[in-house]
Amino acid sequence: MTEHTPFATGGCACGAVRYAMMDQPYAVNCCHCTDCQREGGSAFAVNAAIETPLLQMTGAEPVAIHLASASGAGQTVMRCPRCQTALFSHYGALGAKAAFVRAGTLDNPALCPPTAHIWTASKLPWVALDPAIPAFAAFYAGRDIPALLGERGAERLRTLRKG
Repeated sequence: MTEHTPFATGGCACGAVRYAMMDQPYAVNCCHCTDCQREGGSAFAVNAAIETPLLQMTGAEPVAIHLASASGAGQTVMRCPRCQTALFSHYGALGAKAAFVRAGTLDNPALCPPTAHIWTASKLPWVALDPAIPAFAAFYAGRDIPALLGERGAERLRTLRKG
């Protein structure tokens, strides 16, 4: 991957919005919280976290939809203005500094397997988890970050939190 070659590309269902991830995500979480279940209409959401400047958008401008969350911090879901596909979200303390790309909108979702299952306390009972992927009843703690994200991923997250 060169400076101009994306790690992955993706877009909405109708093709009006396209994007390129210019680096690999620093984390990929499979979230089993009830908000993700309800908002996605599925058992979980797979979110690939990347610094927002590394997510290059083309085509139509995504529309920001602000939603409440169980944490109280809320989230901003970025959707295609035409087909309403949820492309990515901004969450919590990181806000717009990080984009949590819905892995299902990637042209090749297999590029972003989960590095962790989170909020498994609300996981649907018929969802079987791969025991090789770390799972957390809620969100993982700071002490878990180096092992989950690796040295480079942990440094990228630290940089986001500082800036």
